[in-house]
Amino acid sequence: MHEHQWIVKGGTALGPAPFFVAGIVNVTPDSFHDGGRFLDHGAAVARGLALAAEGAQILDVGGESTRPGAAETPVDEELRRAVPVIRDLAASCTAALSVDTSKARVAAEALAAGAVIVNDVSACRFDEGLVEVLVREKPGYVLMHSQGRPREMQKNPSYRDVVEELLAFFEERLQYLVQRGLPEERIVLDPGIGFGKTLEHNLLILKHIERFHALGRPLYVGLSHKALFQGLLGLGPGQRGTATQAATALLAAKGVAVHRVHDVADTVRTLTLAAAIA
Repeated sequence: MHEHQWIVKGGTALGPAPFFVAGIVNVTPDSFHDGGRFLDHGAAVARGLALAAEGAQILDVGGESTRPGAAETPVDEELRRAVPVIRDLAASCTAALSVDTSKARVAAEALAAGAVIVNDVSACRFDEGLVEVLVREKPGYVLMHSQGRPREMQKNPSYRDVVEELLAFFEERLQYLVQRGLPEERIVLDPGIGFGKTLEHNLLILKHIERFHALGRPLYVGLSHKALFQGLLGLGPGQRGTATQAATALLAAKGVAVHRVHDVADTVRTLTLAAAIA
């Protein structure tokens, strides 16, 4: 990785390596790219196993859609969707399992079921109890920036200087989490492409992504099939694969270590090529 290793629950180190691929397992009816395809438990487990076989070192399992405009999922429903999938994947594959949640109870039960990473769109701002779970369990933690909650985050996002504001945000959140008791080596940083940002904001972040290396933690980016490719290139939801791979290669060249994607096999090939000719 461009920065130090990423330590996850149990003390396992991810890295050093040129890249890691986090395969997306959406156990939801309404995710923007594959909503409903893997809502069935068996289909979700099969999806995770297939992504691991394609080369995903991390499987990110989510029971709540965080697409723009999404309504919040009740905690019991999120638990019902995600935790059994994590439990079965933990028994069936060696990939590091991640739970995509901002809720303390979901994180706690997912970690008990075998997850070693918490991927949190809220940066511990939606559920005060999440920090306590992180400090107690010490999982790997994806600290993501967002402006507002998913339901309203794209209504009118505004920044004076988006890159500077994200840098300040990460500095403050890192300091807060470390002071609360989560070791810094457990944390990676996700700028939250598409989470409370316009097309211009997203492009500025990606253009200047190397500035975030100054924070000393690995970078984790999810831009797979996102709407920025429609805004920039006019591509519909089913047409963004090639653009996703091109952007992924460019981000790898800029030192991004962890790539959260739907298309694992293609991404592994893209990143292997990028590393070979870097």
